Amino acid sequence: MSFELKAGLNAYLARLPKSAPARSLTELIEFNRVRATLEMPLFGQEWFASADTKGPLSDKAYRDALAKNHDLSRTQGLDAAFAKHRLDALIGPSGGPAWLIDPINGDSYSGGNTSLAAVAGYPHLTVPMGFVQHLPVGLSFIGLPYSEAKLLGLGYAFEQATKARRSPFRSR
Repeated sequence: MSFELKAGLNAYLARLPKSAPARSLTELIEFNRVRATLEMPLFGQEWFASADTKGPLSDKAYRDALAKNHDLSRTQGLDAAFAKHRLDALIGPSGGPAWLIDPINGDSYSGGNTSLAAVAGYPHLTVPMGFVQHLPVGLSFIGLPYSEAKLLGLGYAFEQATKARRSPFRSR
C-alpha cells in the first residue's frame, strides 16, 4: 500500500547520515527527477509520487483500508479456508520463474502465492522447488498465526525429500 511505502521509506531514509543525498521520500523523488537520465533511464517513479501524496499510517483512509484487507484476507480468506478444510498449511508455487525486463511493455509478472499471507500478516515460508529453463522457482507454505514451527517442519521435509535446492554458484 502506498501509505506503508511512504512510511517505511521515510523511516529508513531518516536514519541515513545527514550527508545522504535524500533523507525523505520527497527528497528522493527530487533527487531522481534531477538525475532522471541516470537514475531512471527506462522507468519513472510513479509509485513513489503516488505514495508521497498519502498521509500517515494514522490516516482514516489507511486504517479503513487495512481493516478491510484484514477482514478479506484473514476472516473471510485464510481463517475460513483453514477451518472449513481443516488444514495445517496452504501450499503452492511462490511464483513463476524470473522474467526479463521489458522496457516497452514493463514487467511480465505472472502472479504468485505470496501476497495473501503478507496482507493477512500470517507466516509464509518459501523453499526451493525446482527449475524452469534453468531459473529457480519456489514453493510457498502459508499458515495461521503462530504456526511457524509447523511451516518450518513442512518446508524441511519437502527439501529433504526433493533435494531441489542447488547452490547458485554451481554450474548448470
